[in-house]
Amino acid sequence: DKSDGQERIKIDATVDMSAIRDCSLILFCVKASDTSATARQMAALVRPDATVVCLQNGVDNADQVRAAANVVVVPAAVYVAVSVPEPGRVKHLARGDLTIGPPSKRTTKLANIFVGAGISCRISDNIEGELWLKLLCNCALNAISALGNVRYGEIVQNADAKQVMQDIVDEVLAVASAARVVLPGVHDQASGIAAAMEIATQMHGAFSSTAQDLSRGRPTEIEALNGYVARRGMELGVSVPVNHALFTLVKLAEQRKDT
Repeated sequence: DKSDGQERIKIDATVDMSAIRDCSLILFCVKASDTSATARQMAALVRPDATVVCLQNGVDNADQVRAAANVVVVPAAVYVAVSVPEPGRVKHLARGDLTIGPPSKRTTKLANIFVGAGISCRISDNIEGELWLKLLCNCALNAISALGNVRYGEIVQNADAKQVMQDIVDEVLAVASAARVVLPGVHDQASGIAAAMEIATQMHGAFSSTAQDLSRGRPTEIEALNGYVARRGMELGVSVPVNHALFTLVKLAEQRKDT
């Protein structure tokens, strides 16, 4: 489903992992919590010359895939707002673009493939920073959307919610600074919250993926989002109480859905 109507795409689908055996390009789209296990399952099946593109939330998926499968992996920051109302049906709400990196013949070829398919794709020489920028936006919005059961647009219209967003952003930037990660276009706290607000405005009609997972009683990716910031903050000696609190509350909400 799109804003200008519907498009039907016929695909060959299977749950048989061996189907990747002859693939030269693998789009790795599992939930972040399943990254390592899935990579181990596919390790013996991937062609030596294949490329795996991690189209996931979180900043360390590519490292996990490399460690488990010893394959060529390209990380990607994905910006798209969609939902799945029912199996086989996807509702597109906003955006649909990628950032990959670092620059190389391989990433140039990949970008051409994506652009040829109608998907905007940019190559960055700071892909780590790009992933952290996406992490910042995810941390600022996903848990609030999930716990409040609200769309992004409702978050930015609430003064208290925006203050929580600011606190989250400040903590993420403090951890990034301690980890010596430079987020592109983010020079201070003001530009950090501006980046998150821009995403919320562009995708104002969307519920976060975390909210969608909770509503369906499924595990969320909170471990790879606010949970990751909480763990890295502890490792680096940076206090991140708001991110830790949101991580804890979402995990408790997951448990409630399991009962």
